[in-house]
Amino acid sequence: MKNKNVVIFGGAGYCGSILVPQLLDEGYNVTVFDIMWYGNDFLPKDNPNLTLIEGDVRDIAKVTEAVAGQDIVLHLACISNDASFDLDEALSTTVNLDSFEPLVIEAKKAGVKRFVFASSSSVYGVSDQPDVKEDHPLLPVSLYNKFKGMCEPLLVKHTDENFVGTIFRPATVCGYGPRQRLDVSVNILTNHALNKGKITVFGGEQLRPNLHIQDYCDACKLLMTAPDEKVAGERFNVGFQNMSIMEIAETVKKVVEETHPEMGDIPIVVTESNDKRSYHINSDKIKDHLGFKPQHTVEDAVRDLCKAFAEGKLPDSFDDDKYYNIRTMQAIGAK
Repeated sequence: MKNKNVVIFGGAGYCGSILVPQLLDEGYNVTVFDIMWYGNDFLPKDNPNLTLIEGDVRDIAKVTEAVAGQDIVLHLACISNDASFDLDEALSTTVNLDSFEPLVIEAKKAGVKRFVFASSSSVYGVSDQPDVKEDHPLLPVSLYNKFKGMCEPLLVKHTDENFVGTIFRPATVCGYGPRQRLDVSVNILTNHALNKGKITVFGGEQLRPNLHIQDYCDACKLLMTAPDEKVAGERFNVGFQNMSIMEIAETVKKVVEETHPEMGDIPIVVTESNDKRSYHINSDKIKDHLGFKPQHTVEDAVRDLCKAFAEGKLPDSFDDDKYYNIRTMQAIGAK
């Protein structure tokens, strides 16, 4: 296999918990570089082709060590989502923005061939365009979105024929992962439906693009291996279903009522929201350029979560901090 050594910054996160075992199964040597705030027991530590490095992306000496001998960098590490930013702006700035270009420079110096950066479709902020494509202006409504957008040109600047940088802007990820998050829209609503017997919707009209966690992982794999000339310096939206928050709630209601008929009619309660983020992304470019089309729906994600709950994989889903990024960061005093 060409380019078989990959280092994943942020590989012990929600998406990494699905992606890492799959890459190992496909024959990659995988190094996970992560601060491990959420642990790593869900990773296959007994696999001889897995290396774990507990490290901080702001520690440039450790980053230099991690990129040595690697063919591919997959950069997923960040303080994710807006609420976490509000918790500690300095932490988020140093992790999400200040550490980024030094890491790119070290990867290039080490001879890395491909650098894949996970940006975010939230870089578009609020847009009433019927279809937001990659050339849409970035109108961030928070520092999280703003910094993601600011990192993109820093990677493109260093891209050349020997160092191929490529960027994807994933929609909000949903579904079951061994390192579960229950603080993103589809997952929140499913948890409430199953374990509170009602679904609370904040606002409801806002449009959000969604992406099943398996499709996120498949997009990463594709961007790691696609021909240089098709991905170098490119940005790709990766989303599937653009749904209003209310449509997501109705999907959750339908699936949970089907899988748990004993629960009867699950009410949807609407309350006010000051979260105005609303955008409808178009993901035709990655389909046209690379033939990528998501295979899993929001309904699939809800079914996967229902199954995980039924199997006892997600105990204490409201009380355990580990499912909630901001609560974990507060509990450990993240700095």
